[in-house]
Amino acid sequence: MSVQRANLAPAVPIPGDVFGSLLPLISDMANGAGAPVEYVAASVLAVAASLVGGKRWVRAWEGYDQPCILWASVVGDPSSNKSPAISVAVRPLRAMEVELAEQHKVVLMRHAALAERAKQERKAWEKQVEKATSAGEETPEMPAAAETPEAPERKRLVVQDVTPEELAAILAANVNGTLQMRDELAGWLDGHDRYSSGGRSQALESHGGEPYVVDRKSNMGKPLKIPFNGVSILGGIQPEKLRDALLGSADDGLVARFMWVWPEAIPFRRPTQVADMARLEAIYRRLLDVYRPEGEMVVIPLTPEAADLFAEWIPDNDKDVREGAGLYASWAGKARGLVLRLGLVLEYLTWADGNGREPSSVSVQSINNALRFVEDFLKPHARRVFGDAALAPVEKHAAALARFIVAGRLERINARDIQRNAKLPTLKTAQDVEGATEALTDAGWLREAPTRSGSAPGRQRRDYLVNPAVHGVGRG
Repeated sequence: MSVQRANLAPAVPIPGDVFGSLLPLISDMANGAGAPVEYVAASVLAVAASLVGGKRWVRAWEGYDQPCILWASVVGDPSSNKSPAISVAVRPLRAMEVELAEQHKVVLMRHAALAERAKQERKAWEKQVEKATSAGEETPEMPAAAETPEAPERKRLVVQDVTPEELAAILAANVNGTLQMRDELAGWLDGHDRYSSGGRSQALESHGGEPYVVDRKSNMGKPLKIPFNGVSILGGIQPEKLRDALLGSADDGLVARFMWVWPEAIPFRRPTQVADMARLEAIYRRLLDVYRPEGEMVVIPLTPEAADLFAEWIPDNDKDVREGAGLYASWAGKARGLVLRLGLVLEYLTWADGNGREPSSVSVQSINNALRFVEDFLKPHARRVFGDAALAPVEKHAAALARFIVAGRLERINARDIQRNAKLPTLKTAQDVEGATEALTDAGWLREAPTRSGSAPGRQRRDYLVNPAVHGVGRG
């Protein structure tokens, strides 16, 4: 029966105590969305990171700093409620953005007044130039007030389907970064160079948070300066699209920067508790209101005990990198920075849910929780994701067909009907179906039982009988 999982690594449960007093809220949100709690937890972490953004960096020790940026991908079938889980975590941002949009209207009115003043100043200066030219006098310099001010960009807390050029413009005006949310990350992973070359490298840069300058002809020769090139990313992806998305390009470190979360699906149930979304919104607002002095980089250090704990863990992680392979080894190599980022986010989430003073350091408890979250949860899920991507296609095809048979309690199948009518994303061609049926025949699931319609000679139907033991008949 294990053929249904195609040797997939187990989905370990989330260590809920990592979130402390926030766990009941996260659980209620997941309950209401009909989704695994892991989906909501990862989403809340990504949103929280985006709201702190460039306002705070974390420092392990001198020379080793990390920005507050997290990339999270939740993995599951179309019916696993990935989108509702992401949506419930992002929902408070919508109301907050409405308020920011109203405030932006006032800013636009001020800009309109300055632009009109600049227009009149320029006309007056042009008359002075004309007069000076006629008199053979020196050309007067254009006053600063005659320079048309650039239109202000609206503050954005979340963006979705956006081109690299437009995202650069948004980041130039949002000095603390933003959140990019995508229901389907496969399109994001595959489409970076769709609009302009360099989109993938620009995405990689946005994980580092360093200043970034974009030179584009569309900017009228003016470089676009981004003080904090930081984008936290949150999205979902279907298992059937993982292989192409992860293995379809060279390992440049893009997919290794994600927190991959792939829990087992849960049955949908009526919620038993309404989530306190006002509490979540209050947390988000407090994170958004964290003050950043203009032009300054505020660094939050680890406490000495936290730094010692982090340093003690590094050799074990390095061993994991050496013993790993492929995409998993690349992912584990990025785990050091991920631990620091998670420690900072967990520290600020705890603070934002209380009434105390803003943290001046990242505690040993936050780093310990971040280490446990990475070691006990994210690493097993990364192995699950990257292991599935590396499976031979025939194994994935056989697993998909096996799950289809069990779900429908089928006693007989026809290969042609499977290809045409089953609508299984992995079984797109006759060759896919043929490989899956051969694998299931070898595994004892199926037995060939060809039939022919009527008495006329012709090609037989490729029918298969399903072993009754698959449905528990004859199994003790």
